[in-house]
Amino acid sequence: MSTPPTAATAFVSAFDLFKIGVGPSSSHAVGPMRAGGRFLASLDRCGLRAATTRVTVDLYGSLALTGRGHGTPQAVLAGLEGADPETVDCDRLGRLLSIVEEAGALNVPGGPPVEFDLNRDLRWHRRETLPAHPNGLRIAAFGADGGELLSREYYSIGGGFVVTAGEAEEGAEPASTAANVPFPFDSAAELLTMCESSGRSISDVVRANEEALRSPAEVDAGLDRLWAAMEACIAAGLRTPGILPGKLQVPRRAAALFEKLSAVKAPGPPDPQSAADSQSAADPLAALDWLNLWALAVNEQNAAGGRVVTAPTNGAAGIVPAVINYFRHFAPAAQRSPEERTAGTRRFLLTAAAIGSLYKKHASISGAEVGCQGEVGVACSMAAGALAEALGGFPRQVEQAAEIGMEHNLGLTCDPVGGLVQVPCIERNAMGAVKAVNAARLALCGDGSHRVSLDRVIRVMRRTGADMSSKYKETSRGGLAVNVTEC
Repeated sequence: MSTPPTAATAFVSAFDLFKIGVGPSSSHAVGPMRAGGRFLASLDRCGLRAATTRVTVDLYGSLALTGRGHGTPQAVLAGLEGADPETVDCDRLGRLLSIVEEAGALNVPGGPPVEFDLNRDLRWHRRETLPAHPNGLRIAAFGADGGELLSREYYSIGGGFVVTAGEAEEGAEPASTAANVPFPFDSAAELLTMCESSGRSISDVVRANEEALRSPAEVDAGLDRLWAAMEACIAAGLRTPGILPGKLQVPRRAAALFEKLSAVKAPGPPDPQSAADSQSAADPLAALDWLNLWALAVNEQNAAGGRVVTAPTNGAAGIVPAVINYFRHFAPAAQRSPEERTAGTRRFLLTAAAIGSLYKKHASISGAEVGCQGEVGVACSMAAGALAEALGGFPRQVEQAAEIGMEHNLGLTCDPVGGLVQVPCIERNAMGAVKAVNAARLALCGDGSHRVSLDRVIRVMRRTGADMSSKYKETSRGGLAVNVTEC
């Protein structure tokens, strides 16, 4: 029997990296909601649910600084009420603070309402940071005599992943599967070697690992479910006009842009038999308009608290779906049959997961930890490499595309205006999607030879994040956040 892989070499599943959740932030909403759910489970394990009469929530660091605009309070309270990010009622979530304020209590499942005063029991520690990560929170339960029954510290480490203080100290990796897989890789170099020695593509290697954990049919169904959720998010964004919530009063643009583009021609590849009748022939950059549109649609939904897929985060959720749609609508190979489109979409997601897992394990996907290079930069890298594979690139071209995608996002700051995931976040996804397509095309022009490896750029990205001032890491204390008038 082989030795189980260590945390460093454990497999990160596509179904861990991509998660169906709710906006506007994976680290500030999805993660805190999961933390609330974990605390609820701890109360059950300790037999303290029935004895709990009051709870308190303390938010630290970035959660305190930008949590109000990122939906953190209602998210953690929803978790304490038993909600899950994948199935939570988004409309009720948006009204939850008012509901709790009026009731003065949380509707904790399996017991009577638990006292909660928003002004007293939700505390914002804007000048304090817990030791393991900028996104820290502490939840405590109290009994009828006022004594503390249980308390836990949690860290929302990006992409909706959550660890306890103890897990953080032990270096636990919440996105890793300890089960043996046929191709355990800990670096892009190892992944390339496995591909070359086995004659497999990157998506084939990841599929083999996934199929060690679940059946082929379950893998396909899971990937199709992820794409269906992404596609539904795009569709919702395309048909919803109006103003985004929050003090910035940012107008939605996707619905109007969709109407404008649809009046010209539906998206699709140039028809070589009738090029004169093609929008792409009239405007060689028309595909970029659609690419921008799809990214905007997703991130407007995210900013409004809608259902999205972390890819790898909510703040960067528009890039991967937009580039998948670019492949499905503009790549000639995807036009041959619905089966080709489906197979290409599955390969795309598997390849993107492989790339994202390397950033997750060796750098960060948290804007509060490394800036937006860890969100939009990683999503761009994932989408670039995945598109290169979907378009027929071989593994070294895929690795180069992913490297290009990050190399030109190094140092990208996270400075949301007004503490909202709107400006510059929504447009930044559109720009990231365009960069991803260009990175894939650049890589496919060559033979895969390049000076800077993906492993090296991941190390540089991590160091750049460590060197970056905290003002530029999701605190709204620097950059655009303090140099743009909010109203």
